[in-house]
Amino acid sequence: MIPVCQLADLPAGEAVRLDTTPPIAVFNADGELYAIDDTCTHQDAALSDGWLEGCLVECPLHAASFDLRTGAPTCLPARRPVRTHPVTVQDGTVYVHLTAGEGTAA
Repeated sequence: MIPVCQLADLPAGEAVRLDTTPPIAVFNADGELYAIDDTCTHQDAALSDGWLEGCLVECPLHAASFDLRTGAPTCLPARRPVRTHPVTVQDGTVYVHLTAGEGTAA
């Protein structure tokens, strides 16, 4: 478990980047928290710098879009999913549970 931030410090529509290897982004999508690898699978761009709409994040580089719930790309140019990670909140602190491997979490 990796502590991310206090829940109050991650408002709806915002993301926070963890400088882990690989980097991870945690998003607050209308009150639901999601964590994904923070690097677009099309090219090296930080998805945490992208645009969040509902459960989709759009890459700021070439507009590839990913579903935060599954990591699946929703449009080209991305073809491969990003890895997802479970998120929990305990005592007001947001935590990410790392998922091994590539692609979506099991």
